[in-house]
Amino acid sequence: ASDDLAEKSDFVQVSYLRINGKLPTVEERQKFSTQLTRHSLIHEDMHHFFAGYPPTSHPMAVLSAMVTSMSAYYPDSLDRNSAIDLHITRLLSKVRTIAAFAYKKSIGQPLIYPKNSLKYCANFLHMMFAVPSEDYTVPPILEKALNQLLILHADHEQNCSTSTVRMVGSSGANVYAAIASGILALWGPLHGGANQAVIEMLESIKKEGGDAKRFVDDVKNKRGGNRLMGFGHRVYK
Repeated sequence: ASDDLAEKSDFVQVSYLRINGKLPTVEERQKFSTQLTRHSLIHEDMHHFFAGYPPTSHPMAVLSAMVTSMSAYYPDSLDRNSAIDLHITRLLSKVRTIAAFAYKKSIGQPLIYPKNSLKYCANFLHMMFAVPSEDYTVPPILEKALNQLLILHADHEQNCSTSTVRMVGSSGANVYAAIASGILALWGPLHGGANQAVIEMLESIKKEGGDAKRFVDDVKNKRGGNRLMGFGHRVYK
């Protein structure tokens, strides 16, 4: 069950499970983890793309464009007989780096390279929040929370973005194009855009003093027009 995985596994193990249909052995997990670490850097020329985007660019626009661009840097992906597992590993690894770079661009901070000593989620958080001028230690509670968040999103049934990826992939398009199309489907406010609404809700609660209990109470009693975002998905009974 997803709640068991969220409690006892990490996102790397669950990714292996989704790709291979079984949880990895210790040896398989180590090999997969090493591959993810080895592929975390993006091609240095791709850094120029970030410089071309305005700071106000929506991260989904940047992410989808950069994932599509990966097909230009890995032309072997255009061959339908190429190693799909390698492309999936590249995507899983580099998507963190791209997302973190997009965030750094939006706030005008230097890009932080991946750090091989850190695990999957910790590496992403480090790229997001570290700065070159001082040391940054990833808070364990945030690393655990991000692992759980990604695990719970790992299997979201046959939703809009999953269907889009499969539809585009069925044409024989390369995996980077297929995943980029899924990112674009995810962008919509009725799908992944709901996550953006949750972030905006949490920022609003924080701005008003951080009283989450009062906010939920207002929602339950229909006061102030507040809505609890992120709990409308039909999977969540």
